[in-house]
Amino acid sequence: MQANRRRFLGGLLAAGLIPKPTWADAGGPAYLAAAAKPDGSFTLCGIGKALDITFEIPLPARGHAAAAHPTRPQAVAFARRPGTFALVIDCVSGAVKAQLHSPQGRHFYGHGAFSQDGDWLFTTENDYEQGQGRIGVWDVSKGYTRVGEFPSGGVGPHDIKRLPASDILVVANGGVDTHPDSGRVKLNIATMQPNLTYLEQGKIIEVAELPSELHKNSIRHLAIGPDGQVAFGMQWQGDGQMSALIGQHRQGQAIQLIGADEDHARALDGYIGSIAYSRNGKKIAVTSPRGGVVHQYDANELTFDQMFELPDVCGVAPLDRGFAITSGRGDIGSLGSAGAAFAQSDALRWDNHLVEI
Repeated sequence: MQANRRRFLGGLLAAGLIPKPTWADAGGPAYLAAAAKPDGSFTLCGIGKALDITFEIPLPARGHAAAAHPTRPQAVAFARRPGTFALVIDCVSGAVKAQLHSPQGRHFYGHGAFSQDGDWLFTTENDYEQGQGRIGVWDVSKGYTRVGEFPSGGVGPHDIKRLPASDILVVANGGVDTHPDSGRVKLNIATMQPNLTYLEQGKIIEVAELPSELHKNSIRHLAIGPDGQVAFGMQWQGDGQMSALIGQHRQGQAIQLIGADEDHARALDGYIGSIAYSRNGKKIAVTSPRGGVVHQYDANELTFDQMFELPDVCGVAPLDRGFAITSGRGDIGSLGSAGAAFAQSDALRWDNHLVEI
């Protein structure tokens, strides 16, 4: 009986008589985030605009970031670097739709992005035998089958985003070479060359590099403004203190660095964990879990605005007004012109990223 019903419903869906599921069917989440639970298990959560939990789906291991399909209620949950698997999850039923495995000699970096139409998934990967970055290509219509790859334009591609209303991808090539045999040890600090690489249809169309004296400033995480401007957060691999860990770039122009005074720079501890633009693109927020601080900057004036302290803070994403923030202690809340408001939960300890849907 159940099989007949499934066939009947499948026939109606194929004929277009039943609307295809959307994110509204998964509770209308605004964000995705991985978390750890007190019993040592892991989960992927949907989070609503009011910062309430809309769903929880178990994960087999610690997650990092997720990629949200642009129309279907599907999420690709990536393992933490150097993970070799990712799960495609139906966020309505909680079912695993597909399992992605990096090819032999590769590992994922914990991030991915969909094409504008949602037909293709792109994943950042390390070809660790060659010491080169690759972008994996997965066919969504064929059950997320891997169909190809192309160069990332550098070493250590970490984050990847798609520019608005286009299929241009921007990749944060962190410049750091690693190998699973050495764990998370960084093998090429003296020669690293981070960059932003823009790709279209698998071809490099632009590369933006930092000044040579900043070659140890690893570009890791990206945010895309409403007009296609790119903000990026860096992690300093050199000695001493780095005053500029945030940058902006627009295609065809030079990179602009955003610095802070000595005290505020010291508070970041050389490490940006996540970065986001405000809805209108006028503000940039960055988090430092090592420093336990959130910084906000003026994106037009390239100046520091304010700092808020929160231990182990990392996830950040835009709210209608201000920013949504999560921490590894279980905090979730907002930061805006009126200040900060947070609630702490013992049930969920948030991982690195808060991904906007």
